[in-house]
Amino acid sequence: MLTIFNKELMNPPKELHSPASLSSSNKPKSPEEIIKDFLASNHSNAFSIGFGSSACIAYAPLENRYSNYQRLFCGVDEIYCIFLGGLNNLNSLLRQYGLSKGSNEAIFIIEAYRTLRDRGPYPADQVLKDLEGSYGFVVYDSKAGSVFAALGSDERVKLHWGVAADGSVVVSDSLKLIKQSCAKSFAPFPAGCMFHSEQGLMSFEHPRSKMKAMPRIDSEGVMCGADFKADVQSRIGSMPRVGSEANWALRGYTA
Repeated sequence: MLTIFNKELMNPPKELHSPASLSSSNKPKSPEEIIKDFLASNHSNAFSIGFGSSACIAYAPLENRYSNYQRLFCGVDEIYCIFLGGLNNLNSLLRQYGLSKGSNEAIFIIEAYRTLRDRGPYPADQVLKDLEGSYGFVVYDSKAGSVFAALGSDERVKLHWGVAADGSVVVSDSLKLIKQSCAKSFAPFPAGCMFHSEQGLMSFEHPRSKMKAMPRIDSEGVMCGADFKADVQSRIGSMPRVGSEANWALRGYTA
């Protein structure tokens, strides 16, 4: 799977961008080149959806249909979701949200997102803490112009993110694709964390803690993006502004 968002939609921590990308022999690629590479490497049933200069989503189903690991795509009312992994308590979540039994994890995540967006304030960290299983997902709300992404805390599902040549943010479950696309400006998406366009990167395990960037050094001794973890010794103390951000307030605190 692959998503690319312009920096107005997804503005990552500045530490994700490595100055070494400018001098690297492997230069960052444009979004168009990255999409082309993805489609070329996934010949069977791969597709992409473009949203002008704002975003692009590309998806290819898993080749092993019998794997316990899922890769799902769904679009409902101009909201699109790619979901990886599986939820052990999906049936109880479907009942809780009033969804039909046949709904999969991607459909559930879209409904949970809409609940947070339209019927808040309800703590987004609590919604994610209610999910049992191994998972990662990216949601793009094309109508509202917002991105919501999260990765479960057990680290069984992997997501990676990086910076393309034009500053767009690339998210994929393929480390190879991220390395080829983003030069030295990439890192693992942090487990137990979420990203939203209005709130930025936050830990849903420690929602009142600030995020801390730790420089990553590759095998060549070159700085390569950063790892991000919650600084449990710190506290976020600013109150949210009135407006749509209030619906994304994490227990009354903002990033």
